[in-house]
Amino acid sequence: MSKLLRSPKTLAMLLVAVVVFAVSLAGGALGDAFGGGFLAAPVAHIQLPAEPITDSPPFLDFSITNTMVATWITILLLLVVSLLVRRRLEEVPRGLQNLIEVIIEFFLDLTESVAGAEKARRFFPLVMTIFLFIVTANWIGIVPGFGTIGRIETGEDLIHHAAAAAEKEGNELRREDIKLQVFDGDGFLALVPFNSLDTEITAEEIDQVEDGKQVGVLVPFLRSPNTDVNMTLAIALIAMTMVHFWGFSTLGFFGHIGKYINLREGPMGLFVGVLEGISEIARVISFTFRLFGNIFAGEVLLVAIAFMLPLIGIIPFLGLELFVGLIQAFIFSMLTLVFASMATTGHTAGEH
Repeated sequence: MSKLLRSPKTLAMLLVAVVVFAVSLAGGALGDAFGGGFLAAPVAHIQLPAEPITDSPPFLDFSITNTMVATWITILLLLVVSLLVRRRLEEVPRGLQNLIEVIIEFFLDLTESVAGAEKARRFFPLVMTIFLFIVTANWIGIVPGFGTIGRIETGEDLIHHAAAAAEKEGNELRREDIKLQVFDGDGFLALVPFNSLDTEITAEEIDQVEDGKQVGVLVPFLRSPNTDVNMTLAIALIAMTMVHFWGFSTLGFFGHIGKYINLREGPMGLFVGVLEGISEIARVISFTFRLFGNIFAGEVLLVAIAFMLPLIGIIPFLGLELFVGLIQAFIFSMLTLVFASMATTGHTAGEH
């Protein structure tokens, strides 16, 4: 330890780290209480449903949401990478091709070890697709620009929506609970800048805003696809639909449906079959909310940490989110593989 401290490079790196940490602490929301806060910005607007990127639906009643845009970007990114690898295939792989082949071989060997060589070839395309899509969608959600660049939803619209929701629930509208932010100019686009913590007001103060500024909240153009429960539900439904398709195609209609409607073994067999059917529904729910909950909670955590301790405070949590995004993709794909293997295995009275 003493030798390291004697090194000029080590001392310089340690000094830089201490300075950056001090600047981050003083510039964040924690330092704002002591006259700092020059890097702080208001907490981003957080809501469960995905937000539309336009004020009104561009086509009939169909709205394009920020999670849809991020989904299209994810698909395009995977398509471009696959085309680049396919275009420059070599017998001795290197670079990007080598990385892709390592990933594919790992998952292919894992699939064969779980389901056997014959079934692995059937299950592998879906399992690999689910993994690649989920991990890519999770990782692009932490790219700078996600959640910080978007359009401004005006204060009037927010108050109108809050009033309608309060009336529907039979409650009284509390304007002091509606948080708004003041933006410079009157344009459509907005970016959450540094040192904007003091620009937050409540709906009661909306009439006090000076000319040349507008009040509202930032609706981001990009949001991680898996923070939308509709996306995770869609992946879960696709996975379980294919699981049962493989079950029917392997065991036949009566062989597969007999797992859930079992009249041969009396009331106990019928009861066990009903439990099996309920467990299939539970799997869809578990698939959906496990992925959605972990990714949504991770993004909320990043927002909170960036609010309290910008710059250096968010770095370890970015690494954590990369790890969580990878693990969630792996769990989802592996559970799909296990369920598919179970669905294509027959159950008789002598088997358990």
